[in-house]
Amino acid sequence: MIQVFVTGGTFDKDYNFTTGELFFKDTHLPEMFDRGRCTLDIDVKTLMMVDSLEMTPEDIEIIQHNCKRSQADKIIVTHGTDRMVETARELASQEIEKTIVLTGAMIPYAFGTSSDGFFNLGSALAFVQSLPHGVYVVMNGRYFNWDNVYKNTKTGNFEELSERMSIR
Repeated sequence: MIQVFVTGGTFDKDYNFTTGELFFKDTHLPEMFDRGRCTLDIDVKTLMMVDSLEMTPEDIEIIQHNCKRSQADKIIVTHGTDRMVETARELASQEIEKTIVLTGAMIPYAFGTSSDGFFNLGSALAFVQSLPHGVYVVMNGRYFNWDNVYKNTKTGNFEELSERMSIR
């Protein structure tokens, strides 16, 4: 079984056409798994629906606690991209003997075909099944070790730290 923990982030934001604001209503994950014709044994549990910029230390503790106590050894955490790397670091510090993949989206799934969420979720499913125990960030069709990744705010892509150093 693959455990999926929902924490919010752009992935699950909806758009209010009247005010133009983004907001949380409910997770899109079950619909996404259905649309993707996913046949894997997946359990989806919503832990919270927050933007990662508003995530508190207590929220991180909730994520850690649930990863530790989950019976599954393959876990996906949907997460906002702004603080995804920090949460990955906190999870890694717990030395949980499971494969934990954090993924998210730069554009809400509710925006349809312009969203990267569907692609990132599919990539996360593939990587969580094939990577050894550890904590990873999966974005843009790539996986990154938790300690060798950053969000390039100029391009909107996640990249290896070693790539960042070689650009300088």
